Amino acid sequence: MASKGAKIAYRPIGLIGGILAGTLSGIVFKQIWKQIADEEEAPDALQSEYSMREVVLAAALQGAIFAATKAAIDRAGARGFTRLTGAWPGD
Repeated sequence: MASKGAKIAYRPIGLIGGILAGTLSGIVFKQIWKQIADEEEAPDALQSEYSMREVVLAAALQGAIFAATKAAIDRAGARGFTRLTGAWPGD
């Protein structure tokens, strides 16, 4: 179980990890979207030239990539924090 001090000390690491996850997942999503849709940009919900299916598929894919990337970065950050401090930052 993490102490309150460990949770507070981990906050900056978690914040940086979230920013990194957002940036990295955006890059990964763009590359995947180019491959599967043969387009530079994913459809936006307010662009009328795209179907509901295309918009929702793009959003779901983007969300899944972000969630997986964030989980991987959060877990790696927590493990590194534990190695340095001996305390797990969650729980």
